[in-house]
Amino acid sequence: MAGNAREVALLTLSACDRQGAWSDLSLKKNIRAAGLDNRDAALATRLCFGVLQNRLLLDFYISKFSTVKPDRMENKVLNALRLGVYQMAFLTRVPASAAVNESVGLVKRYSKNPRSPGLVNGILRSVARNIDRLPIIPDEDPISYLSMRYSHPAWLVRTFWETLGPVETEQLLTLNNGEPPTVAQINPLRGSMEEILTSLRADGAEVEPHPWLPDCVTLTGGGDLENLTAFQEGRIYIQDAGARLAVLAAEPKPGMTILDACAAPGGKSFAAAIEMENQGKLVSCDIHAHKKALIDSGARRLGLTCITPAVQDGKVYRAGWEKFFDLVMADVPCSGLGIIRKKPDIRYKDPVPLAGLPAVQSAILSNVSAYVKPGGVLLYCTCTLQTSENEDVVNAFLSANPEYALEGFTLPGPVGEVPDGMVTLWPQRHGTDGFFFAKLRRWPDSAIGYGKTLSSDRMAQTVQEYGQILQEKSGRGV
Repeated sequence: MAGNAREVALLTLSACDRQGAWSDLSLKKNIRAAGLDNRDAALATRLCFGVLQNRLLLDFYISKFSTVKPDRMENKVLNALRLGVYQMAFLTRVPASAAVNESVGLVKRYSKNPRSPGLVNGILRSVARNIDRLPIIPDEDPISYLSMRYSHPAWLVRTFWETLGPVETEQLLTLNNGEPPTVAQINPLRGSMEEILTSLRADGAEVEPHPWLPDCVTLTGGGDLENLTAFQEGRIYIQDAGARLAVLAAEPKPGMTILDACAAPGGKSFAAAIEMENQGKLVSCDIHAHKKALIDSGARRLGLTCITPAVQDGKVYRAGWEKFFDLVMADVPCSGLGIIRKKPDIRYKDPVPLAGLPAVQSAILSNVSAYVKPGGVLLYCTCTLQTSENEDVVNAFLSANPEYALEGFTLPGPVGEVPDGMVTLWPQRHGTDGFFFAKLRRWPDSAIGYGKTLSSDRMAQTVQEYGQILQEKSGRGV
């Protein structure tokens, strides 16, 4: 494949619509196939993500200048129109003539209908003439207005509205359509913060220490992150602050035995192994064999020898792991509604199948809870903002498993103290991806049920007391 940035964006958008491809993976594949340099790759990414972030709004504008409804247009014709309108409405540095001509050229190449180039040319020229007075979005219904303005389906806007109210909902929708910061975690096993910052800057990356998360940096520029020397040498790995905070809440320590039950691509395993100072045993699992190889590759790049990748279904019981691990992390499959700003096409998921996710999440949580030692920790995580997949799953699990209790924790930055043991991170509040995690402690056998009527603070204190007893008996930490 050979082509320019706009062609790569068109083919990626088409694959998302017609084949159900994920935009980030398809875009990376198409950029490499086209051999784009860093500048054109950045433009292709901006065009592709920009169209996805504004698709409902773009279709609204197109419908006002076209006699053919958008849903009756050929896929590549519609996406060429979206690309053209997006450039004129949102990318002020792109001349309108270039946006029109490039889109018409794409349609000439990819449409089978000889009338399509004329249709696209006419629509885009009309948009160009009216670019300073585009049609006004109807605002009688606030949900419909926000849905169109920020291109989020109405059901999703309503869900956020019911939880956050109008002001924070609009703040969240705005952030979902922005460019998120890239957060990289420093691997202290491969160098100091100063050494790694020097290496990143030498490769042209704009990098600063994270404002409140230790051993982390924020990155801009530098092109493909995988080409950075620091990345290739295993000095950094990419992980959002929210995911890192979840691992910090679980408190992995050197010498522990840890299970990451739904690990791919391995970010939490890597974070936990670094907190363990590469001492102990961490079994990092995924249901797919090819993802096991992905975890193994990442661990080898980072020099994390305590990690053992494995293929294992989180829903399937494994007798040899019964009460074996000090810490079990379960980052379960979810709707992903907390990472829309990184994967903008997630917003267009059909909501009907999402209703079945809590059953899957509960099955995984129930199964892997059997692997936690008495006195050990179970961490439940998702990257969604749905109560049905988060608090509801945890509370149902606690009702059915009296040997577990929530345990409070304290984290750096805007999160601070979490006395009740579970927290939802919101982009507009915390500056992270949308993320949820809960820390559950398995009571020592002699203490089961003791904390049922205690406050969450007292529960944590009681667990600590029993942990000290166990430590005295066994000669090592819980």
